[in-house]
Amino acid sequence: MSKQWWKESVIYQIYPRSFADSNGDGIGDLKGIISKLDYLEWLGIDVIWLSPVYDSPNDDNGYDIRDYYGIMKEFGTMDDWELMLSEVHKRGMKLIMDLVINHSSDECEWFVKSASSKTSPYRDYYIWRPGNGGQEPNNWESHFSGSAWKYHEETDEYFLHLFSKKQPDFNWENEALRSELYKMMTWWLDKGIDGFRMDVINMISKAEGLPDAAEVRDTPYQPAGDLFLNGPRVHEYIKEMNEQVLSKYDVMTVGETPGVTPDDAALFTGEDRNELNMVFQFDHMDVDSGPGGKWDIQPWTLSELRRILDGWQLGLEGRGWNSLYLNNHDQPRMVSRFGDDKEYRVKSAKMLATLLHTLQGTPYIYQGEEIGMTNVEFDSIDDYRDIETLNMYKEATEERGISHDEVMRRIYIKGRDNARTPMQWNQTKHAGFTTGEPWLAVNQNYEEINVEEAKTDKNSVLHYYKKLIALRKENPIMIYGAYRPLDENKEAVYSYEREWEGKKLLVMLNFTATPQVYKVPPGWMKSSCELLISNEAIHPSLEDGTIELSSYEARVYVK
Repeated sequence: MSKQWWKESVIYQIYPRSFADSNGDGIGDLKGIISKLDYLEWLGIDVIWLSPVYDSPNDDNGYDIRDYYGIMKEFGTMDDWELMLSEVHKRGMKLIMDLVINHSSDECEWFVKSASSKTSPYRDYYIWRPGNGGQEPNNWESHFSGSAWKYHEETDEYFLHLFSKKQPDFNWENEALRSELYKMMTWWLDKGIDGFRMDVINMISKAEGLPDAAEVRDTPYQPAGDLFLNGPRVHEYIKEMNEQVLSKYDVMTVGETPGVTPDDAALFTGEDRNELNMVFQFDHMDVDSGPGGKWDIQPWTLSELRRILDGWQLGLEGRGWNSLYLNNHDQPRMVSRFGDDKEYRVKSAKMLATLLHTLQGTPYIYQGEEIGMTNVEFDSIDDYRDIETLNMYKEATEERGISHDEVMRRIYIKGRDNARTPMQWNQTKHAGFTTGEPWLAVNQNYEEINVEEAKTDKNSVLHYYKKLIALRKENPIMIYGAYRPLDENKEAVYSYEREWEGKKLLVMLNFTATPQVYKVPPGWMKSSCELLISNEAIHPSLEDGTIELSSYEARVYVK
């Protein structure tokens, strides 16, 4: 296993719209980010992943790009962006940009030209098809509800959009399109960025002929993931991208790849494959999803979460590299989902952080996670801004007859705006995010949960993160050590060993509010090991072979 800087890094995701507003318009911006870089340096962050800041009409909060070479006016100017990059590098940190190349905005110049005529040289930059007997070309469903096709009256054809109607999918089979995208990537890399996070990159190759999806439920449009995930030419395209662009720079790449297995991920990330460094997988993000998908919410179990994470740790060991995360801009807050965001918020947030930073892989921290920010419960659907949430609410209440209260319950648990409420900096109005009216309301618990308060409290979630990050830099075993799961009490306690160059780590995590008796593995005695980190002040001896882990206790030993 080779050593690489991106394996040893801790990455912090910034969602610019919600991070810090410098001019009082209620929208986070680049100057706001610059003002907080000292904070990220203090925390110990190595790499910043910046969610899209490109020029966009904002139908899907920047993931619908109008101009790949421009900056969204709400966020600032290219001069602001260049200053930000310089200030990031000045502090010894790196910057990776979000790369959205499965689709663009329908206001992108390429799509406008593509839609202008069937004979336009840009026509095949996108996926156009005639109707099927007056119906859509196939029965694929958009991720944002409804058909994945939109009719274009002027040219009497439909275009494919796996996401919003304003996000037409690119036709990656067109070599001219690929050349344009590689040219754009090169332009940004030449500006000095340190890599890309690639949005839904394993959707760029669709099944030949775009056949109908199998019918799985009683609606006209059907999920079609098996027909556009990990498609027939996806590795060919990414190898080409690597050869023509990525291999020419010392950068990191992480691909968002829904629906991959560890074997798939090994193909994307194997060191001899010349594709990507890491992928984001979603198995653990679907642990509470039922047969009906994301909004069909089911109770999750620790045994199932362990089974998934064990599978990824063991399945990629020596074959690829894991990305480690429990929340991001598309997922609910991890302490609300996997911990206890009420009585044990601080302790369970620390426990979950311990998990993320002691598995093999590169940890990703999502803004606010490091202070234990929680999900939000707005009273009205009118307070929400996320297109996925709003479309789901409309379809569920108007077409499926689901009650308002039930739909709101689902949104409180899984809605994307849970992660997008503004960053909570201090106790002043709007949590110090803005002096104006925020684009999305601040979570009302900001007076208790904010950076300023956490910095002054040495027992805060924030200081625990700072310690974990420092320990990871001081103990290479936390990065490179082989992962070995332990089976003791697996319905309540998640435990495992790491081993590297003659050293061992023992990690014990109580995922419940109930104290748990834990049988210590052979060879772990207090006299022969050192407590590396814990979220509990008092630690019983290991000498008798059993210990009691208190509510949500995390304990890591090294020897």
